[in-house]
Amino acid sequence: MKRQTTFEQIVEAADQLFYQQGFENTSFSDIAEVVKISRGNFYHHFKSKNEILNAVIKHRLDNTRELLNQWESENQNPQDRVQSFINILLMNMAKIKKYGCPVGTLCTELTKLQHPAQTDANQLFSIFRGWLTQQFERMHLSQNADDLAMHILSWSQGVATLAHVYQDERFIQLEITQISNWLKQLK
Repeated sequence: MKRQTTFEQIVEAADQLFYQQGFENTSFSDIAEVVKISRGNFYHHFKSKNEILNAVIKHRLDNTRELLNQWESENQNPQDRVQSFINILLMNMAKIKKYGCPVGTLCTELTKLQHPAQTDANQLFSIFRGWLTQQFERMHLSQNADDLAMHILSWSQGVATLAHVYQDERFIQLEITQISNWLKQLK
């Protein structure tokens, strides 16, 4: 296994802290403490918090593309690929209950802050939207593929938000079952 560079460690730590604490509430010191480096070493890699944010967004975009490519290679059936997207809620249930959706929370915070990186962060949703649209097109639902993609994105975001608010695993499991049943009926 490849050893992470200090740069990569900083980005990973910032990614986790932005998710857990929010971008605005995370300081250079918080990140440096997790990585166990001096502030001087930290500034060698990043001069501003916005530089770190840009690196985190790029990291998330790369990870999202990698995940979608993995689903493409694992599943021949586009319906199974969409089910993989739905299953993210189950696989990350504990984190979602505690912190919400990593994509939704970051995009919402940056929108509230009117941060210049908001558009870049929104690409995370755009990647999912485009990929889901493509899957629905492959299911021969081209006429309303983008509408279906937006529907499932909004449904999953609603589940993540309410799971975070109410801390109710039963709700998450029930909603995942309903989304899965909806998907099966699209044949």
